[in-house]
Amino acid sequence: MQLRLIPILLLAVPLPGVTPIQHGTRLKDLVTLEGVRDNQLIGYGLVVGLNGTGDKRTTIFSTQSLANMLERMGVSVAPSAMRVQNMAAVMVTATLPAFAQPGATIDVTAAAVGDASNLQGGLLVMTSLRGANGQVYAVAQGPVVTGGFVAGRGGNTQSTNHPTVGRVPAGATVERLAPSVAPSGEIRLQIRNADFTTSARTAAAINQKFPSTTPIARAENGGLVRVATPAEWKANVSEFIASLEEIEVKVDRRARIVINERTGTIVIGKEVRIAPVAILHGGLSVEIQTNLVVSQPNALASGTTEVIPQTTVTAKEDQAKNVVLKEGATVEELVRALTAVGSTARDIIAILQSLRAAGALDAELEVI
Repeated sequence: MQLRLIPILLLAVPLPGVTPIQHGTRLKDLVTLEGVRDNQLIGYGLVVGLNGTGDKRTTIFSTQSLANMLERMGVSVAPSAMRVQNMAAVMVTATLPAFAQPGATIDVTAAAVGDASNLQGGLLVMTSLRGANGQVYAVAQGPVVTGGFVAGRGGNTQSTNHPTVGRVPAGATVERLAPSVAPSGEIRLQIRNADFTTSARTAAAINQKFPSTTPIARAENGGLVRVATPAEWKANVSEFIASLEEIEVKVDRRARIVINERTGTIVIGKEVRIAPVAILHGGLSVEIQTNLVVSQPNALASGTTEVIPQTTVTAKEDQAKNVVLKEGATVEELVRALTAVGSTARDIIAILQSLRAAGALDAELEVI
């Protein structure tokens, strides 16, 4: 059975006769507070209790780690005298949220670093998790839950998902306060997608909600807005930030077209404008077929049997399709015109690239 890839055309185009409702974006979804961020944690640990799917003797650091752990518990065993099939060395990672308090729990991920084949049913023993500054911020321990499994023996095995990586839900306990900087006198808002227009609108919306003789918000650049905490909010900075997060801002976005040539997917924003242009598009397809014919001599004739290739070449050129776009044409008009003449998603991709090269497309063309 032959599979065919069907191209999909996704267009952000409003329906005819329907006026889209303009909604603003919450400041909470638009910006981040400088100093309020997540922190990455990492540690090295051991997963025990595996059913013979752990590290092999070729993984030297597993036996050394087990020997060091047993020695701290008062048991002295040479690493060369150990077999670690029921244990695996893992790297443990976690994300420490901002303002995480000591005693809170977070999820951790354990990934095998040796030649262990499966972490299913394993138990992560106490592992310290450190930040970039080398300080211990959390301690992890608990059963590892994998999203896959391996069944069978020898060459007859069935594997689902990735059994050498697992998670320990709520497996780490925070031991040290997260290194977050609490905003005080001045709040710095970082625009996630830097844009000068959005930055200026954000400052204007904040000044409108909190009127003052001196504007409290100022757009520093396209990615940063400085906000001075009003005097009446000095004692309640958290409440002031919560009020800022409720402000809605109309986000300005660049005109952009995203093309995925592998799947034939096109995403076009409604801000895209096209200059007056005439499009003439046609297709030429060439098909070459080779058939192998066996030539065999008669029974009493001399000669040998030969395989003779017979090649057939067929060329077909479609009639050119003509599309004319006037001044101020929109994406909706372009799509309707191209669809009316029977253009496919592949044709539209080629046309958009040609329009961009001709300078008739006022948008960024991004190919992924």
